[in-house]
Amino acid sequence: MTQENSPDPIRILHLEDSLLDHDLVSRALANASLNFSIYRVDTLEALLEHLGSFAVDVILADYRLPGFTAIDAWVALQTFSPSPPFILLSGAIGESAAVEAIKLGISDYVLKDNLGKLAHVIRRSLEVHQARIAREQATVELAASEQRLAEFANHLQLTIEQERAAIAREIHDDIGGSLAAANLDLAWVNRHTTDAAALEHLNAASEMLQHAIGASQRIMMNLRPAILDQGLSASVQWLISRFEKRTGIKARFHSTGTELDVSKPVQLTAYRTAQEALTNISKYARCDLVTIDLTDTEGMLTLEVTDNGQGISAEDMSKSASFGLKGLRERAKAVGGWLDVSSRAGIGTSIILSIPLSPITGQTTQEEL
Repeated sequence: MTQENSPDPIRILHLEDSLLDHDLVSRALANASLNFSIYRVDTLEALLEHLGSFAVDVILADYRLPGFTAIDAWVALQTFSPSPPFILLSGAIGESAAVEAIKLGISDYVLKDNLGKLAHVIRRSLEVHQARIAREQATVELAASEQRLAEFANHLQLTIEQERAAIAREIHDDIGGSLAAANLDLAWVNRHTTDAAALEHLNAASEMLQHAIGASQRIMMNLRPAILDQGLSASVQWLISRFEKRTGIKARFHSTGTELDVSKPVQLTAYRTAQEALTNISKYARCDLVTIDLTDTEGMLTLEVTDNGQGISAEDMSKSASFGLKGLRERAKAVGGWLDVSSRAGIGTSIILSIPLSPITGQTTQEEL
């Protein structure tokens, strides 16, 4: 039965074995001035066949039909995604059974002796259904956007590391070589002159040159420490040693006692996490003790950096400009891991990096760094 010829009628599929009840439903909807078309089926097979061939906006279903129930029909509908709103329309269902049906995901129910509210229930169910579809689509789009953002962040971080390694090599090969050659020339001149004024200038120049050589070595180590080639434990120990000398803060290091066998991307992620954590501690923590634990038990690499400083407030951790922690989290995600931060005011902060050591698909992009 088709009601009105105006565009876009609501397409209703009515699961009902009583032709009389079907006619009553059609009249009630027409009296409510609902723009609709309706088609009746009375078997589960016919229901599924119609859904497979025609677009349906809403399903009305009697609760008990010969050989099956509306619940059976609802379960069968789950093969259709998304399934249209499903409204129970029955006089043989109690309120408790109707509530249980709604908990399963059925949209609503209307008693056959209260057909006057059916049009309103249909409109409301369609609105809820469309809102759910829009929300699900937004969730999918958000997840895709976050995935693209994570991939871009990983690519950006990889590019930065590659540039760091390239600059470090250039400093070592070009600037370092030139400074070493200049140092040799100054030493030669120093040995072959006896002029006091010249020697004074030579000594000053030699001191400046030594300072420049030391600065270039520090820059190279910050960009891409050669000690990374000695393994993760050695790298973290070197970081701690430099941290203690630079800040005067006592630092303790605990590890499994053996060099950890991890891939270069994982090693670099752990190293940069420790480096960033120590940098933040020196700037903000106001502590006198730092502890770093590095373990690889049960297929999981864990790096924990703890201080006994003033802690980080929840407001500071949630600031939109707190890119340090956000960057570390993105680094961890790139190698299949995660980063946890816990902090208590006046007690200290703990940063925990966890990375599964099983192979990660596509984790070869940083192997040449």
